[in-house]
Amino acid sequence: MRQILRSINLIVNYKTLIVASMALTITTLCHIYDLRANFPLNLIGIAVVFPIVFSINSAYQRRENALQQLSTMKAQGISLYFAIRDWPENDHAHHAHLVKCLLEDILNALKSFFLSDASEALIKEKTIYQKFSEISKIINQLREHNVSGSEITRLHAYLSSMIQSFDNMKNIYYYRTPVTLRAYSKVFIYSFPIIYGPYFAFAFDEYAPGLAYVVPILYSFILVSLDNIQEHLENPYDLIGEDDIKIDVEAYISTFE
Repeated sequence: MRQILRSINLIVNYKTLIVASMALTITTLCHIYDLRANFPLNLIGIAVVFPIVFSINSAYQRRENALQQLSTMKAQGISLYFAIRDWPENDHAHHAHLVKCLLEDILNALKSFFLSDASEALIKEKTIYQKFSEISKIINQLREHNVSGSEITRLHAYLSSMIQSFDNMKNIYYYRTPVTLRAYSKVFIYSFPIIYGPYFAFAFDEYAPGLAYVVPILYSFILVSLDNIQEHLENPYDLIGEDDIKIDVEAYISTFE
């Protein structure tokens, strides 16, 4: 029950109250001054609902891509750790331990990077690349411990795949769904109560007096809720929305044992 209430709280907020209040006020004024018009309802679907749903789908696809890249990055990290631990002829647990610590540092830095603002992101991004560089140096040290050149190349391939996945996740963080499309949707959502006030006043003749006020509230609730869903999906790393990506560092490191 608590989870359901939290989900509802994320999609129904102060913006819902603002748009609903505007819709009620404009509808009442149009009714008082007899400003009525039978506007086509399909205009709402074309001008507002379709762009919002398109943005939601785009944001969801970005989240799914980010999940896939995170999974690839973690899987390549595990492969790298096992290889460094098991491939050398002698026991080199020290190198494996260092790589494990570096992988833990990378994931912690990754969490911090995704929760930072633009002014701090570049500094934290450099920290992550420095950790990758330290892993690369450890791989090169294995040449001195009878690890063949082909195996060293494969280890670098694991590391390269991790870096590529990080770059893909980073691009998702920096570049969002089209800004102009989101701005367009918001303009229509907030202007909707004004534009359709005469239509809601026209509906007074078709509904009971109390129910006539439910219609603008319902439309406002639907449109703002869709906009809130898109906004929470927009950044899959900020840990605000229900569907955001959670990086569990402890669970990941525990798989190395």
